[in-house]
This record gives sequence, structure tokens and C-alpha cells, in this order.
Amino acid sequence: MALSGIILNCVCLTLEWIPTQVRTITGTMNGYCYSIGQLILVAVAYGIRDWRWLQLAVSLPFFIFFLYSWWFAESARWQILTGKMEDAVQALKRVAKVNGKKEEVEKITLEIVKCNMEKDLTSTKSTYTVIDLVRTPTIRRITVCLSMVWFSTSFSYYGLAMDLQNFGFSIYLIQVIFGVVDIPAKFFCVLVMSYIGRRVTQAGSLSLAGLAVLMNIFVPPELQALRTSLAVIGKGCLASSFNCAYLYTGELYPTVIRQTGMGFCTTMARVGGIVAPLVQMTSDYFQFLPLIIYGGAAFLAGIGAYFLPETLNLPLPETIQDTESKTEVSDEEQKETILLKSTDLEKIKPAGYPE
Repeated sequence: MALSGIILNCVCLTLEWIPTQVRTITGTMNGYCYSIGQLILVAVAYGIRDWRWLQLAVSLPFFIFFLYSWWFAESARWQILTGKMEDAVQALKRVAKVNGKKEEVEKITLEIVKCNMEKDLTSTKSTYTVIDLVRTPTIRRITVCLSMVWFSTSFSYYGLAMDLQNFGFSIYLIQVIFGVVDIPAKFFCVLVMSYIGRRVTQAGSLSLAGLAVLMNIFVPPELQALRTSLAVIGKGCLASSFNCAYLYTGELYPTVIRQTGMGFCTTMARVGGIVAPLVQMTSDYFQFLPLIIYGGAAFLAGIGAYFLPETLNLPLPETIQDTESKTEVSDEEQKETILLKSTDLEKIKPAGYPE
């Protein structure tokens, strides 16, 4: 539970502070941290065989992270939309100083912030609940499709992990394979997300993962190398799906319900992880039934992902109305509408970012 909260906060803070042009790269860098951590864990677990000392070794770094996390700047977007205007102004000024934009510090005032966000402030209510994830048509469609994506990605991921364990490999080798395959998979993922779009990446990675799992049904058990290769390809596609899902979900939900939406989606992922081991028991009735279910779930989720809106190069929506209006205006109009609201945040980005 704690780890889920850490990941959600990291993703939301990153999305709400990082300029549009570099969101994809930054999100993928965060994904690589997970892969590198997985490889480090293998080395630590191989060297420390006692589970108590291993638990201590992997827990201690979190105390260090806790200490420096107090230096993080709260999301100015969230502060503005929740009425904490003075705190938002101070956060914007602080970030401007850190990024070397000292000339912008004096320009950031309470009046300017209120003027830029006046429309959103008048249309924003004070509190939001999980009901808001299904209250309006576009947000409801996003929630349903993303629930399929997150559930199936986690469901198929853990199903593949258990299937590989049945091949008789060392648990350390399996973890190394799972960590190493993430590196090229996420690199390819960031290229597709940057030049083609999030929707194609999300749908394609899930569809390919489903096909890779389903193809194993037709591979004889004695061809273990081929079966393992297909499973690893499927795992790489699911790693791409996870990498895209974190970024895509944060871009689809508006600021006022972004944390709620991501929390709900990751809950669906946890449900998928819980159900995955139970499906393994269906092999008692038909040998390939687990693979059919794992692969079929991923493939169907890939189809569902095609019904999500594209977010490539679009600034983050702030309110539910921003997201709903995307279905009523053209791409160019929605870019202009939402871009006006992110002007202050774009002004204080570091000088090294592309214009």
C-alpha cells in the first residue's frame, strides 16, 4: 500500500511540474528506475539469503527517501484548484528560482495567477470523490477503458511470471530476465509514444503481449527455448504497457481528479494481480486454459485502449470540463484552450528545455 502511494505521488508530481515536451522522456526515466531496482534486488537477494536481513536491506533506503521528500514542491496546479492560492504562488516562485528564471519571480503574483485560472476556479467544486470518475460521459469512458488496461496488464504480467516459474528456471534468473527485457522494451515504447502517440502504444503493447501469450499454446513443451522467448517477448510488451499506462493515465485525467483516477486504476491492477494465481488452477480442467485467459485478457484490453483519446503534445487538462470539451472541439482548439492555463508553469521551466 505504501509503495503504491509513493508511485502515484511521484507520477502526479512529475506530470504536473514537467513541461509538455519532455513528459514522455521523464516518465520513461522513472520506469527505468523500477527496472534497475529489480536488477539490484536480484544481486542483493543472491548475496543475502536470510529473508530478515534481506527485508532490512531493502527497507533502509526508504528512510533516506523520507527525509529528502520534504523538499519536494507541492503541485501548484493542485494548490490553485483547491483554493490554496498563496501557497501556489510561493511554490511557483521557488521553482522559478531553482530553474534559474529569476526574472520571472517578480512577475508571479496572486493577481496574475487568479486571472489565468479564473475560468477553472469558477467551475471547480471544493471536493471530488470516486463518483466523479463515472459521472460524466468522457471521463466515464476513460475510466472503463483504463480499468481494462490496468487490470489486464497486471493480470497477464503475474500470469507470465508464474508460467516462467513452471519452466524450472532459477528464481534469480527469472528476475534478471524480467529486468533486462524492460530496457529495450521501454526504449522502444518511448519512441513510439513520442512520434506516433500514446493510444497506439498502449493498444499495440497489450495486443502484442496477448498474441505472444496465446502463441505459446501452439508451441510443443519440448521447445522450451521458444516458449521462454515468447513469454519474455510478452513480458517486454507488458513492461511497455505499464510504462505507457502511468503516463497516459496521468494525462487523461484532469488535475482535480488525477490522483483519484490513478488510485482507482492501480487498484484495478492490484485486483488483477490477486486474480492471476487463481487462474493457474484452471489448468486442472484444460492445460492451456490459463494461457488462453491471460492472453485473451491482454488482447481485449488492447482493443479497449483504442477507444481512449490521444494526448500526445497536449497540455494537461485542469478540470473535468476541460476533458469533456475535448470531444466537442478540434485538436488545435483544445491545444489553445488548455495551453493558456499552463502559461505560468511553462515560463518557469529550466533554460535547457526545448521551446
